[in-house]
Amino acid sequence: MRFVGITKRWFLNIASVMAFILVFVSLAILISFRSYYYSVANLALDSYSAQELSASFNLYGDAATDGFKTAGRNFVENFTDKDSMAVWIIDRSGNIVLSSSGFEIKSKVTMPDYETALEGSNNAKWTGELPSGERIMAKTCVCSYPDGTHAGAVRFMISLEQIEQQLVRLTLLVLVIAVALFALLMFSGSIFIRSIVNPVKTVGETAKRIAGGDLEARIDHYPYNDEIGELSKTINDMAEKLSVTDRLKNDFISTVSHELRTPLTAIKGWGETLLQLGDTDAAMTERGMSVIISEATRLNEMVEELLDFSRMSSGRMKLNIEKIDILAELDEVVFEFRERTVKDGIEMIYNVPHFPAPARADASRMRQVFINVLDNALKYSKQGGKIVVLAEMPNPATLIVTVSDTGIGIPEEDLPHVREKFYKVDSTVRGSGIGLAVVDEIVRLHKGEMEITSVYGEGTTVRITLPLEPVTPVTEIRTETEGDSADNE
Repeated sequence: MRFVGITKRWFLNIASVMAFILVFVSLAILISFRSYYYSVANLALDSYSAQELSASFNLYGDAATDGFKTAGRNFVENFTDKDSMAVWIIDRSGNIVLSSSGFEIKSKVTMPDYETALEGSNNAKWTGELPSGERIMAKTCVCSYPDGTHAGAVRFMISLEQIEQQLVRLTLLVLVIAVALFALLMFSGSIFIRSIVNPVKTVGETAKRIAGGDLEARIDHYPYNDEIGELSKTINDMAEKLSVTDRLKNDFISTVSHELRTPLTAIKGWGETLLQLGDTDAAMTERGMSVIISEATRLNEMVEELLDFSRMSSGRMKLNIEKIDILAELDEVVFEFRERTVKDGIEMIYNVPHFPAPARADASRMRQVFINVLDNALKYSKQGGKIVVLAEMPNPATLIVTVSDTGIGIPEEDLPHVREKFYKVDSTVRGSGIGLAVVDEIVRLHKGEMEITSVYGEGTTVRITLPLEPVTPVTEIRTETEGDSADNE
């Protein structure tokens, strides 16, 4: 595991905090135990006092009787705490006359607690080292006769060597435990960090590959359902969508290239033909010019569609809003498509209210919406099929235009994608695949909605809902079919 990035920050931050906590806890434990052991020793020493000893020694005489040494000998012989502490009997001259250890102590011993007790407190404690180097905690109790005459003293001593040894062993134990815990935390932390760093590194490398154009790159084999798993899934989904978009873009470029080549080829071919004919064949010249104009118009429509798509993608599509009659625009579009429906052998049924549908909208854009929807209906319908254009106003403020066909329909899995840019259900049918995307954007800009339903093999229905300026509806309905369209004209 490299000591960089997240790993470095973890070790510098988390590991240092863990080390501080372990050191603090270890010191607290050691101090607590040391305080406990010393407090136990203090309590043992505090159980004896000068007053109690004077009473237990039966010092009812005076200094002349010298009964203190005899009483001290009895006290030492009957002393019950010999296992935990030592007792010295000190006469009034400061000599150690008796010892619970049984050994005679002739050398002069420095006893700070004895000297302090003699100064008037009668009881005094001291912690220090004996000449032998042994560390002790001592307490001296000065005993007196009833007349106040100094009788002697009793010194109690507890060796701190065992306590210090116990503290050393405890220190080593706490140190070993602390080091083991720190090592365990570092090990588990390194595993955890590795479980984050390695997947993040993989995510970064995959993202770089995707950014470099490798849209087939994916993040595989991440076993956990956590935030990194969600990120991996999101990046995989993004790559999948980019791959689909890239494929659609390539298909779109191929389709547009083909669509542009067809009118350009016709224009070029007829231009060369007319150049060769000159003025020799007026009928052929007229026919050629008609084809050139028709193909140029078709080429212009494709260019405009591409420009609309560009404006839509960049958010620059603008509307020229004015008060119009939407049904009048629909009438013109349906009229333009009549000749084509007859030529293709498709029946068109047109049923709309016989009163205006006023709205504040862009007339040319609304015509574009109806043209694209009807063009799709015709492209995907076969000879003998039917197209129904229906307009209704469920309330004065709403217009619903429905275009239904009996064409090939849209597969269920393709239906959610038909409004996406470049998407085409059937790549063999002419068109760039951006028409419905532009229509959806125009309807949205008019604060309307477009709904597409389809049954594969049976047909498709496009339902466009647009807001109107309220009008008073009438009941007269205008209905026309191909059979009576000539009469209405």
